[in-house]
Amino acid sequence: MHELPDDLEALLTEYGRHLLLGRNRSSHTVRAYLGDARSLLAHLYQRSSDSAVGELDLLLLRSWLADLSAKGAARTTMARRASSARTFTAWLTATGRLSTDPGLRLGSAKSHRTLPAVLGKQQALGAMDAAQSGAAQHDPMALRDRLIVELLYSTGIRVAELCGLDIEDVDRGRRVVRVIGKGNKERAVPFGVPADEAIGHWLRHGRPAFAAAASGRALLLGRRGKRLDQRQARTVVHEVVSAIPGAPDIGPHGLRHTAATHLLEGGADLRVVQELLGHASMATTQLYTHVSIDRLKKVHDQAHPRA
Repeated sequence: MHELPDDLEALLTEYGRHLLLGRNRSSHTVRAYLGDARSLLAHLYQRSSDSAVGELDLLLLRSWLADLSAKGAARTTMARRASSARTFTAWLTATGRLSTDPGLRLGSAKSHRTLPAVLGKQQALGAMDAAQSGAAQHDPMALRDRLIVELLYSTGIRVAELCGLDIEDVDRGRRVVRVIGKGNKERAVPFGVPADEAIGHWLRHGRPAFAAAASGRALLLGRRGKRLDQRQARTVVHEVVSAIPGAPDIGPHGLRHTAATHLLEGGADLRVVQELLGHASMATTQLYTHVSIDRLKKVHDQAHPRA
């Protein structure tokens, strides 16, 4: 952790408050942005202990990024840090600490946006069947694990969204779940009959076995009765998928991508998938079309006599 003078520490505290309250960023994003701002200020301070924030210019931003790159930072990391720096300098300018915003002229290397591995349809169905088979004896833990994978695959929601669900967020009559996504944006996501069945079994036979004073209204619980955390959910997905021969090693994020890919391959409209996944930008959703096209090409190359 970089040691900074008291005035710069106070500046970071104010910036963090702005991100959390003014920009409504998640605590995870705030930590990442503050870490980048701290690293940038340390780079400024190392140049001279007399340096002031007002001296932060384009050359220093580029020098900071070059230093990170020399230390082996990946292109995706570099792109994120450049974006983070632009957010910081925009705030410094808006609060009068910089006369002009150097971040406006800061470019960044295009990150190679790659999707994680996804399950084939038969692999995904095999994973769901394996989880269902494990839950057949109504063991509370197996019932919960089945619900985790069924909901993730059926809805494509993020693991943080899954863990944040309360019982009241599930409308079994309409088979939709109310999700609070990034930026506290709310959306309704439908789920299928198998997921509804998994919910029913969990609420009747699984959740009561774990429920405790600390449970509140959380839908999914850990062994000690507290709300399920993301680490536990990831472990469950890895274990379920690992039982499928030939399946890639994926976590909840991979199941989200699998759901999106299978929706598009099944003919779902791109904008509908964007809405279901809670993507702010269509460009993010369009990444999935590349997966579908790659698969189409493979089938074409294998099946067409003049491929």
